[in-house]
Amino acid sequence: MPPHLLPLTARTGPGGRLSVGGVDVLDLAEQHGTPLFVYDEEHLRRRCREAVAAFGDGVAYASKAFLCRAMAALVAEEGMCIDVSTAGELHVALAAGVPPARLVLHGNNKSEEELARALEVGVGRIVVDSFDEIALLHKLTGGHGQTSTSARRPQVLVRVTPGVEAHTHEYVMTGQEDTKFGFSIASGAAAGAVEALSSSTDVELVGVHAHIGSQVFALASFVKAVEVLARFFLPLGLPELCLGGGLGVAYVEGEQAPTISEWAATVHHACAEAGIPPATRITAEPGRAIAATAGITLYRVGTVKELPGIRTYIAVDGGMSDNPRPVLYGSGYEAFLPRATDAERPLQGTVVGKHCESGDILVRQACLPADLVVGDVLATPVAGAYGHSMASNYNKVTRPPVLFVANGQARVVVRRETLDDLLRLDQ
Repeated sequence: MPPHLLPLTARTGPGGRLSVGGVDVLDLAEQHGTPLFVYDEEHLRRRCREAVAAFGDGVAYASKAFLCRAMAALVAEEGMCIDVSTAGELHVALAAGVPPARLVLHGNNKSEEELARALEVGVGRIVVDSFDEIALLHKLTGGHGQTSTSARRPQVLVRVTPGVEAHTHEYVMTGQEDTKFGFSIASGAAAGAVEALSSSTDVELVGVHAHIGSQVFALASFVKAVEVLARFFLPLGLPELCLGGGLGVAYVEGEQAPTISEWAATVHHACAEAGIPPATRITAEPGRAIAATAGITLYRVGTVKELPGIRTYIAVDGGMSDNPRPVLYGSGYEAFLPRATDAERPLQGTVVGKHCESGDILVRQACLPADLVVGDVLATPVAGAYGHSMASNYNKVTRPPVLFVANGQARVVVRRETLDDLLRLDQ
């Protein structure tokens, strides 16, 4: 398995057995069962530190990539703010003890309750996404620009769409004109939103926000975004510009992605070239780039079904309920056996899950060792983002636990769901 697809502390021991964080992953599978999410805590911390060093104070972790109380606490400890986009994400971050001032509230359809809660606790930034939201903010502040717990006006950024189409899957493109997010610069809606917010006594407009998409490999897309944004941003004289997230990561052999540091350097250079003042607070919101490669998922092989002349199906005890990305986006993954991490992988097959769907595919073109057998632990790397966070109970399958590993120790940060958990909300 290529090292750049594995967590930073991944090591191969005698016989090819994989350890992460100083812990043998096969032992983890025996102790905690499968499916199982395993995160390299040191990897997470290093990526957070890299982001802070690259972008400075104000850089925010996009929590939709992966969030639990332990993750929120870790990110905050390493100096990042946290981007939340729902009442649930806000609740988890607050429960983890993250100071509200270190939170950024997103969302294209924030409810009155979500905005009220954000104002009540005093979140650091609200990214405004629509004229209806501006009206809601006016209603909630009573037209006086104050909340019950804060004497200052809430600080907001206006989210704009620069009309830049990032080269990525259409479902995760967000910077083009046809999108549910933000205010269009080209149509004049963004200028209208700025005028409304600037003249309001209810909020303090402090900056502009844009996000062009997710899983973006081409740094030139961010340069183009800066060029468009600068023409809109410079006349406003605002102190903050956020370029959002979207930096891609490598998922399969042959892929290479820019680092967070390279991304930041490109963005800062583009801003300087565009004439954006050096004192401007230029921030970003990496999520996948922080969490993805830190995590691997462990499964147990239950069936090996060879269809002569067609394909070999390798069925595991998870599937689209713990990783829907292949079904949603056609996303590619690698697969390997952590008992033989560096072994040759001549067996070609399709790794599928246990759900009642023909499309329940985890790895469409997997390469695995020829001696794979039923009962083997199979791993998919680069599974730390948008797996656990998008997991479901489809077919009433319980969601896997999450382990953080570091310094030879493993800790459960999210327990495995039980069958009784599936009944908890029933009336």
